[in-house]
Amino acid sequence: MSNLSDFRVRTPFHLPITPRKRGKPKPTTQKDAAALDTLKQLGQTQLPKYESNIHCITIIGQIEGHMVLPAQNKTTKYEHLIPQLVAAEQNPKVQGILVVLNTVGGDVEAGLALAEMIDSMHKPTVSLVLGGGHSIGVPIAVATDYSFIAETATMTIHPIRLTGLVIGVPQTYEYLDKMQDRVIKFVVKHSKIEEQAFRELMFSLGKLARDIGTVLVGEDAVEKGLIDEVGGLGKALSKLNELIHMKSSDHN
Repeated sequence: MSNLSDFRVRTPFHLPITPRKRGKPKPTTQKDAAALDTLKQLGQTQLPKYESNIHCITIIGQIEGHMVLPAQNKTTKYEHLIPQLVAAEQNPKVQGILVVLNTVGGDVEAGLALAEMIDSMHKPTVSLVLGGGHSIGVPIAVATDYSFIAETATMTIHPIRLTGLVIGVPQTYEYLDKMQDRVIKFVVKHSKIEEQAFRELMFSLGKLARDIGTVLVGEDAVEKGLIDEVGGLGKALSKLNELIHMKSSDHN
């Protein structure tokens, strides 16, 4: 039997504990970095391992045109949407375009330019008004091959105006009048509403506080012939797929 002095106590070797740093995880690959950058810049990210034949265009907040709006405004910059529309038109994998609107309106020329671009596309298009499709959002909503509006969504129709600006020359009046005629003719051409009926909605009194115009809610927009049907995302996608199938059948 060995003496106690020969007994050795073996203690395990302990590694120093380093506290974990908390913070945002860093992307490990170039693909992750690109996805993170897209999320920061556009608020969008692509779903992994999923490819759709439908491209979604979102028009939300205020449509920003030639003037840069304050940073606190939620805006849709039309110069960002134009390349998307061109790319969707040229991409053979994209067979249809879904335009989702929740906008208060904005720059008249920019909104009308977007409406004209959507109208000129060869691929099937469907619009869906969620929340609101006001002012210059109306021509964009009717520019597609078929249009939907949510049951509680609204559309405000009113004359074109220059907010906060003093109109000092007759040429400006004439310009506004011609621009308004362009909007009216575009809406009438791309919907079932008659021109006189649309003008009456635009210049109606007593329906908007301290202003002239009309607010249409859901079914009202359909009854007036402005929008084709009341429905949500499911109906809009079903209709778009139907239009895609019809177009492919015609080619075959």
